[in-house]
Amino acid sequence: MSAMRELRFVSEGQSCRGDLYLPEGKGPFLTVVMGHGFGLTKECGLAPFRDAFLEAGYAVFLFDYRHFGESEGMPRQVLLPHREVADWQAALACVRKLEEVDNQRIVLWGTSFGGGLVTAVAAREPVAGIIAQCPMMDGMASVMEVIRYAGIGQALKMTGIGLWDVGSSALGLGPKMLPSAGRPGELAAMSSHDAYDGYTALMPAHVPNEVAGRIALALPLFRPVTQASKVTCPALILICETDTVAPASAAEKAAAAMARPSVKRYPVGHFDIYQGEAREISLADQLAFLRGLES
Repeated sequence: MSAMRELRFVSEGQSCRGDLYLPEGKGPFLTVVMGHGFGLTKECGLAPFRDAFLEAGYAVFLFDYRHFGESEGMPRQVLLPHREVADWQAALACVRKLEEVDNQRIVLWGTSFGGGLVTAVAAREPVAGIIAQCPMMDGMASVMEVIRYAGIGQALKMTGIGLWDVGSSALGLGPKMLPSAGRPGELAAMSSHDAYDGYTALMPAHVPNEVAGRIALALPLFRPVTQASKVTCPALILICETDTVAPASAAEKAAAAMARPSVKRYPVGHFDIYQGEAREISLADQLAFLRGLES
């Protein structure tokens, strides 16, 4: 097993926790900076991806966003896209200072919501490449997908929770939580047929299945697809064709706008890519992309 070192970095005045994993051999290494998606932490199902990168000889820096996991931030479970973009930028600044890291070969890896985040970051920061797995590239498109499978009433209820959360927090009463994933018919940010089982399969028991309701107001405004044309580095976009969480059409549109995209498509749903054969096929494509950056 590789060596692991715990690191702390500061994002907008708050301390974030990251873990640096180093492969065998002598650096500096091509380094993959990894962050999760909607409301999840570095403990949630990313170990197989991390381990595959390490085995291939790459360093990995895996971190938690503010308000989640082992990073600071009160109240807990607050997900705001612009803050998480800032966390990515702070993580990148931290990694760039490490002697084990090759500054010319830093790749950002984000999955689901994180796939949209790395797109937004790469539009602002020079990096060697990005990998965006089942990426949420358009918050408005994701909201419209909720309306398609759950009805307009679901979207209105989520908006109500968002307004309640903002009002409650302004009065110092604490956040109003919205379940991240629920079964069909339940009120949750994601309640498609595969959302609850797929999402909770990634979660250790101590990770909450909830986020502060204000995300319902922020999500439609977070549209990485509008920034994709500013991504000039090589970009691997991994699209799940039957995705009910992050619509494939938005990912296709974002990839088409990028300067140097490589697109891989899989006939699976959003959560299938984290498990079994779909994960192994995806990982093979990801490793091929990373090898290409070295040539």
